[in-house]
Amino acid sequence: MKKLFTLLLLVFLAKINAQIYSGEVFLRDNSILYLNQVYVTNLNTQKTVLTDYNGNFNIPANPGDVIRFTSIVTERKDIKLTPQSMVQKNLVELKIAYYEIQEIVLSRFKPTGNLRYDVNSLRKEDKAYALKKVIGLPEPKGDGTPPELPVAGLRDGGLTFSLESIYDILSGERKKKQRYQAYERMNSSVAQIKNYLGKDYFTRFKIPENLIDNFLQFVYTSENIQAYVLAGNFEAVKIPIEKYLPIYQKRLRSSHLQEVVSNN
Repeated sequence: MKKLFTLLLLVFLAKINAQIYSGEVFLRDNSILYLNQVYVTNLNTQKTVLTDYNGNFNIPANPGDVIRFTSIVTERKDIKLTPQSMVQKNLVELKIAYYEIQEIVLSRFKPTGNLRYDVNSLRKEDKAYALKKVIGLPEPKGDGTPPELPVAGLRDGGLTFSLESIYDILSGERKKKQRYQAYERMNSSVAQIKNYLGKDYFTRFKIPENLIDNFLQFVYTSENIQAYVLAGNFEAVKIPIEKYLPIYQKRLRSSHLQEVVSNN
């Protein structure tokens, strides 16, 4: 009984001593300026919360705790709390992990017929591709997403390990690849939905044409709609779109997102 009382007392004191770390997350990239799916995790307590539609968050923490911010489109950011962090509202800027390049124009590679000269005249990263092209090697077919090697597998009756996969896990490269693939899947889904429904569908709901992508990213990160896209069932996507439409419109009115995008 005495041990139970002591345990309850410790739990009570821990709750009393816990403070709240609060703040606002913001991104400088206009296309995804106010995405809601930003995860805020206290690495010391393993408690995770989501930012609200305006980027605000509150999470129990104490000075010295490390708070991690992650999302599908941003670089991971860790912040070690100070006593000052606990008595003010904090602005946390996250950097966009991936940017789309609008257009790249490459000069055409013209082989001279001298294989050694042609390969040496190229940049190192272009040599393998050019060599395969000159020789005429076929390109492997795929779905556009880079393959991931398993950490371990069975071959010839024995257990094999992939050193590349182990390195990726230890160095964090695998998580970066996974986040990049998730980002690419989101962009692909957004493009397919927009092409199917058309711009008029969204403008009819008073979504500005220049914010259609932003709205679809908002819906995508709020609900699992990728399954509908993969199945080609775009009509089913209308349900979550109409569900999150009033939330997005309210958030749009209370923010300056339209003004920020229009001024750029």
